[in-house]
Amino acid sequence: MDYTYLIIDPNAESKLQLQLYLQDYDDFTCVDIVRNHRDGLNSILKYTPDIILINLNEDGISYFQMVTELNQFMESLPILIGFSTSKKYAYNAIKSGFFDYWILPHNEFDIRKTILRLRKLYPKQNVPSTICLKSYNDYRYLDTNDILYLKSDNNATDFFMLDGNVVSAFKTLKSFEERLPQSFIRIHQSYILNSRYVSRINYGKSVCTLRSDREDELPFSKTYKNKIDALKEMLSKTAIKTLN
Repeated sequence: MDYTYLIIDPNAESKLQLQLYLQDYDDFTCVDIVRNHRDGLNSILKYTPDIILINLNEDGISYFQMVTELNQFMESLPILIGFSTSKKYAYNAIKSGFFDYWILPHNEFDIRKTILRLRKLYPKQNVPSTICLKSYNDYRYLDTNDILYLKSDNNATDFFMLDGNVVSAFKTLKSFEERLPQSFIRIHQSYILNSRYVSRINYGKSVCTLRSDREDELPFSKTYKNKIDALKEMLSKTAIKTLN
């Protein structure tokens, strides 16, 4: 299971640098990136991330007030990590229960030490990466990382694999929906896709394109549009943006 994190940082340079360093850690997933404590509070309550990374440089006191306010709404606070160009807010960060405090510019070694310590103190339970398809006395095991998408056909479900193979199971799509990892998203009455392979979302045609040799295009319906919107937002936040 991944650690989810939120970045609060108005500075484009430090924000981009932090994103680049965190891309090295496959078990860390960004849920949102915002610029100030007001948007930060809203996003924390919306996504309830495991970790909050805050640039304290410009308005540190407001962020400590934000942390105090979070106690009114949350049973337990996320892991807080602050950073600044100086040690000015280090004492306040310690008093507010911050897990760590970095000095800007971001340092790869400091980030790695923090992540290793965080993993040790707050280990995540591993979610099984295989799914078992049982048919009478036949047991078929699929690595969920190799599944592109699932397609239902009445009471049967086909698993379309990364290598081009198709594996069939005589169960409904819904029976697999809750057993799959969080990266799998229901987008249609007949389709569940693995969001790790989404390369394009076309609202005009109402299709998602997946990265594969075939570049499969899957339709999404209005019923599941809120999930498509959430997927687009998540992918946009974690992507490194370039100017045209």
